[in-house]
Amino acid sequence: MAEDKSKRDSIRMSMKGCQENNGFVDNEDILEQAPDPGSSADNLQHSTTSILASQDFKGIQPYAGMPKEVLFQFSGQARYRVPREILFWLTVASVLVLIASTIAIIALSPKCLDWWQEGPMYQIYLRSFKDSDKDGNGDLKGIQDKLDYITALNVKTVWLTSFYKSSLKDFRYGVEDFREIDPIFGTMNDFENLVAAIHDKGLKLIIDFIPNHTSDKHTWFQLSRTRMGKYSDYYIWHDCTHENGTTIPPNNWLSVYGNSSWHFDEVRNQCYFHQFMKEQPDLNFRNPDVQEEIKEIIRFWLTKGVDGFSFDAVKFLLEAKHLRDEIQVNKTQIPDTVTHYSELYHDFTTTQVGMHDIVRSFRQTMDQFSREPGRYRFMGTEAYAESIDRTVMFYGMSFIQEADFPFNNYLTMLDTLSGNSVYEVITSWMENMPEGKWPNWMIGGPDSSRLTSRLGNEYVNMMNMLLFTLPGTPITYYGEEIGMGNIVATTLNESYDTNTLLSKSPMQWDNSSNAGFSEASHTWIPANSDYHTVNVDVQMTQPRSALKLYQDLSLLHANELLLSRGWFCHLRNDSHYVVYTRELDGIDRIFIVVLNFGESTLLNLQNMISGLPTRVRIRLSTNSTNKGSEVDTSGIFLAKGDGLILEHNTKNLLHRQTAFRDRCFVSNRACYSSVLNILYTSC
Repeated sequence: MAEDKSKRDSIRMSMKGCQENNGFVDNEDILEQAPDPGSSADNLQHSTTSILASQDFKGIQPYAGMPKEVLFQFSGQARYRVPREILFWLTVASVLVLIASTIAIIALSPKCLDWWQEGPMYQIYLRSFKDSDKDGNGDLKGIQDKLDYITALNVKTVWLTSFYKSSLKDFRYGVEDFREIDPIFGTMNDFENLVAAIHDKGLKLIIDFIPNHTSDKHTWFQLSRTRMGKYSDYYIWHDCTHENGTTIPPNNWLSVYGNSSWHFDEVRNQCYFHQFMKEQPDLNFRNPDVQEEIKEIIRFWLTKGVDGFSFDAVKFLLEAKHLRDEIQVNKTQIPDTVTHYSELYHDFTTTQVGMHDIVRSFRQTMDQFSREPGRYRFMGTEAYAESIDRTVMFYGMSFIQEADFPFNNYLTMLDTLSGNSVYEVITSWMENMPEGKWPNWMIGGPDSSRLTSRLGNEYVNMMNMLLFTLPGTPITYYGEEIGMGNIVATTLNESYDTNTLLSKSPMQWDNSSNAGFSEASHTWIPANSDYHTVNVDVQMTQPRSALKLYQDLSLLHANELLLSRGWFCHLRNDSHYVVYTRELDGIDRIFIVVLNFGESTLLNLQNMISGLPTRVRIRLSTNSTNKGSEVDTSGIFLAKGDGLILEHNTKNLLHRQTAFRDRCFVSNRACYSSVLNILYTSC
């Protein structure tokens, strides 16, 4: 015990001469606390501080755990201060460079392509695509069942034709209720499920919308004909003479379907105006209440998750306030015999002053739903039978936007093909389109004859190649990817011109009953008799099928900046062929597209492009056996309907050359940097 006590005393005596190392104090604020007069530790601390302050640290090197008083002695020395300041300013400079680089990239980068620009749209005539409930009519669930197929086409957007509740048997363009799904197509729950499924696949959905008119069974019309409150002026009414079953209309205006566009209503004892069928009265868009009603319907469907609209028949939204007769095309014709729409100039019933203001108001309504990132709402307009220069007016102006694009159906209006006619359609659109706007192209639609029936089977692959190699958004009408044709005219229990129904036959899925469209014993319209050989299942297994080429073209379009962002330069055309290139600054190669619309021909490309090598590679061909091979550019043999996409490495881009400057077009100018792998605008 005595020995242990002696050891402890010895340790205490040794500790008295020690100094506390403040470098290991966890909380240096302890040193700032008020001193305790009775504390020996406090006296020791003050003693230590005074000793450190009085010492000369010359010759002492920094060591781990040094107290802050020692550290401060070294921190002011040049060899420590200068590197510290250099690192500080390097950090500041790096941050500024990063900020400046980010701003420069944002400022110089072109606008990213939006979803409606990135890939093809696929237009579906709903009643004919796929029947899920065995009633012989296509429906919403049927489309949902086939979304994997649509995705396999590399499609980005699904476009549905009208599905609103309607008493009309086919087109569903005389709408009874804009907020209801026609029972023939399903329920609102089916629609909501389809929207969710489409978005889950990474696709977008746009739908038809017909603001110009309603059905005569619509609640608005029933209230209007009884002069009920604000609804009294929801439609265009005017006094007219009606005696002994004969109506004398207010003027000579004609319906699109022929005969007078005025119809006498016995309830209101006035005539109402209809641009189309008498069961489709025109709304009065000079009434602000009508405009607001339509905007509320737009909001309703956008809230449901719809990504955009195709506004149909927009050129008919307004009529002249005066009721002067329209001018006859043939002024010598007896006025009472003028009954066909084409026999009048429709200067007072189409594209009136103020019509574009209404379209812009639709755009502004949709913009309210476009603020969320990635949820831009697309707006397209259909103004068919107009000249191209009037159609492109629906783009709006550089500072006032209307449609993202008016749908371009001018290729579907060609009943015969030649290099000259195709070139005329392409250049007319590109030259009239406002600068910076985005083009689009289609080769079929529900209101035109199928491509194969209009032009011939040999043109299916070549026209799809044209569609995917032109600048802009390609639009495919269902079945065009497999080369479906019109059905043979037959007795149809429908109230429309049969010519407009023949292109609406059921989608040909396989060679089973009803082409795999429906398991019903009877379908609303018969399938084409060629469905045993022209169908999806057969073409999926054929490496040289139209469907396989369509998939290759859509994949090439998705992966190649030359096609999605590049310049279009026309080289040459004649009655047989058209030749053009796709190129982009910063990419040292071009695509040369050669399409032959006429009889077999031998083409010399070296006479068109200087410096072209003797042989170039075929990237894609309408004849799949040529894919990946090389072709002699001094003599390319092309059969009728043949098309080639040739790939050529060159730095001598055509759009930079004076000789081609007037023959090159680009929608959104951009250049590619292979070093940074970015696009920029300062070319």
